[in-house]
Amino acid sequence: MPWQDNSGNKGPSRGPWGQPPRGNNGGGNRGNNGEPPDLEDILQASRQRLKRAFPRGGRGGGGGGLPLNRGMFGLIGAAILGLWVFSGIYQVGPQEQGVKTTFGKYAGISGPGLHWRAPLIQGVTLVPVDKQQTATISGAGGAAGGQENLMLTSDRNIVDVNFTVDWKISRAVPEPGDFPNAAKFIFNIENQEVMVKAVAEAAMRETIGAKELEPIITSGQAEVVEQTRQRIQAVLDLYDSGIEVLRVNMEKPEVPGAVRDAFADVIKARNEKEQMINEAQRAANQIVPVAEGQALKVIEEARAYAARVEADSIGQAERFNKIYDEYRRAPEVTRQRMYLETVEGVLGDMNKIIIDESAGSGVVPYLPLNELQKQSN
Repeated sequence: MPWQDNSGNKGPSRGPWGQPPRGNNGGGNRGNNGEPPDLEDILQASRQRLKRAFPRGGRGGGGGGLPLNRGMFGLIGAAILGLWVFSGIYQVGPQEQGVKTTFGKYAGISGPGLHWRAPLIQGVTLVPVDKQQTATISGAGGAAGGQENLMLTSDRNIVDVNFTVDWKISRAVPEPGDFPNAAKFIFNIENQEVMVKAVAEAAMRETIGAKELEPIITSGQAEVVEQTRQRIQAVLDLYDSGIEVLRVNMEKPEVPGAVRDAFADVIKARNEKEQMINEAQRAANQIVPVAEGQALKVIEEARAYAARVEADSIGQAERFNKIYDEYRRAPEVTRQRMYLETVEGVLGDMNKIIIDESAGSGVVPYLPLNELQKQSN
């Protein structure tokens, strides 16, 4: 719309700064000679517009502009100061802490409630210290084309690991002269959620890379989770981030679908191997005790035989000595006795026929000792 003076005054139309348009000779202007408007006219027009913007109700119904005196400037300054003071009020929630800075430098921590800061001089960042946050590492939406959950084991197998990390800002009391954890969270790290996720993924890869596949997918998951949590916390402490890792939740690890059938065959072969080893161990447990028992029996029999031979030898030596003593006392009697004992030992088990020489010639009667012995037996 064209700039016009709508004040109701009659006369030529006026421009946006109060001067008539060029080509109009009214209003005491310089006409259409192409010269710029007079500065005095511009200031006068601006003063008139301020008076219309701040009308003053005078006595007798007369209207006029608000006088721009020292009192007015003081009132405006007081209003600006009030707005400045009011804009410095801020509230900290029950689960938050406010990190206050002065010209960007740490100035303190604000607890829950209403507080005040100096606007344009001090700043406040609200930190959710009690809010539990979760970093998720899974195959869906991964940074590497959905492959961030595929990890390599120590035996060069690939395992699919999906897990989450629950964390929050620690409320531990800082060391003297050290920043509170909420301030560390703001000043020491950037993109906190992205950083925690990257550290968690690296820690899990390090844990998985130090283990074989079989314990990872069977009975070693609790150990994997605990080692990963400790590694994540160690790295975050190294960064001085002020973050506390609450827990690591891991789904059951699986092998990728592309190699699942082949891995099932490997698992089957390992199970058969374990079964054969167990059967062999069971057979060994049955055979070894029997063999050990037989070995102990042979050893004990050998010891008994040795003791018997030794005792017999000692007895024979003692008997010989006694016989020798008797022989020295009565050689003939001893010699005769030894002869009879020897003949008894030699002929004792033989079949014997006794013939009496004094019975005469012809049919010689004999004593059937063999038949008599058989009958007696």
